[in-house]
Amino acid sequence: MKVVIADDEPLARERLRALLAAEPGVQVVAEAGDGHAALHACAEHHPDMVLLDISMPGIDGLETARHLAEFEPRPAVVFCTAYDMHALSAFDAQAIDYLVKPVRPERLSAALERVRTFAAGRAQHVAHEGKDGQRRTHLCARLRGSLRLIPVEDIHYLQAEEKYVVVHHARGEDLIEESLKSLETEFAERFVRIHRNCLVARNEIVELRRAGDGHTQAVLRHGAQPLEVSRRCVAQLRDTLRHL
Repeated sequence: MKVVIADDEPLARERLRALLAAEPGVQVVAEAGDGHAALHACAEHHPDMVLLDISMPGIDGLETARHLAEFEPRPAVVFCTAYDMHALSAFDAQAIDYLVKPVRPERLSAALERVRTFAAGRAQHVAHEGKDGQRRTHLCARLRGSLRLIPVEDIHYLQAEEKYVVVHHARGEDLIEESLKSLETEFAERFVRIHRNCLVARNEIVELRRAGDGHTQAVLRHGAQPLEVSRRCVAQLRDTLRHL
């Protein structure tokens, strides 16, 4: 079993590494000090399990787990934390187990057994969003075996192209393998639909104007070209803009 340890405290990582060394058939393939590094390690090593701290700088453990839920195959997540207050959120984030520090050897062994059971019956797809309704703060694009995390607040618009969605953001463009519909549902407060294949950040729309061919276009704050607005979206979009 390949394991990635993600914890911002070196001593905590050292203790987990020592405990895992006593477990037969377990190999620690990488360690990480924050959520971003953990995602990169998982993209590179494809672990069976991630031992994941919840309170970490930048992307915390709960959001990291939501991104890991999109990996194929999905690694089993076991949270390790000094506090038990996050237990409900942890299981909503599809965690296999929840260990409270200092982790006892027998509890770690039990968690490993749960992971083995999970691995044997893997293949269940999980949703982007947990039952607690928390939304991600980043989208995750894959780049030749690596990852790029795109802050949602930096996204100008999302455009569907075949089986991908093109994310147009402050630093360029990236492809993600998610559906436009699921993104619209998850980020309904931030993005508005202007076409069956396009969602635009509400604060990016400067004005609506009529083109020479009679179609309505949305002029964006950071867009080189205006985007076409479908007829069925015009009325709702005008109403949205009046309330911005």
